[in-house]
Amino acid sequence: MTSTAVPAEPSAFSLASGRTALIVIDMQRDFLLPGGFGESLGNDVGRLLEVVPTLAALIAAAREAGILVIHTREGHEPDLSDCPPTKLNRGAPSKRIGDPGKYGRILIRGEYGHDIVDELAPIEGEVVIDKPGKGAFYATELQDVLTGAGITQLLVTGVTTEVCVHTTTREANDRGYECLVVSDCVGSYFPDFQRVGLEMIKAQGGIFGWVADSAAVIGALRQLTTDAS
Repeated sequence: MTSTAVPAEPSAFSLASGRTALIVIDMQRDFLLPGGFGESLGNDVGRLLEVVPTLAALIAAAREAGILVIHTREGHEPDLSDCPPTKLNRGAPSKRIGDPGKYGRILIRGEYGHDIVDELAPIEGEVVIDKPGKGAFYATELQDVLTGAGITQLLVTGVTTEVCVHTTTREANDRGYECLVVSDCVGSYFPDFQRVGLEMIKAQGGIFGWVADSAAVIGALRQLTTDAS
């Protein structure tokens, strides 16, 4: 196992080959595309789409370095049996989970809108975790996947920063994983939530983890690739 330092806040992050996974949270059409669920709630999906090119570059670097890439998708069974009423009944009255939308039934597994945007589509061999909640550990096989692969640290990316990214990072922190949130590979519909969400991760000496931008992380991944060759 080799490691390299990533310039990060609040301190350098030691990125270890063979112990690291990149998790890409909920980069789904329902959340990102014009006319989808996210936009139907009055959100500016352009703020999330800005993340796509930098995240695509990071995923490519992770693949080149042999880092495990894990994708998540938030969504529910077609009969909504795994969607609690407290979640189902929130949101705009005209658009709720399971309703017909531009890209199929909203946040329903198997629908076009539930899947990941084309630019970030998983490749063969990458793990896809379907989750019914905000956090990627709740009611999923993620813990078993990470344990089986010997993973101890996560590079966290995806949307939205203050909801599913934060929840997953907090869940991971409680389970003993070291988390680095990649600042320009996470996105929010709300600029203030984006800023404060990242500040909260690294506050108090890294209460939930570390924060660095994609340039720093890609540089470290390339160093691991060079060291391994």
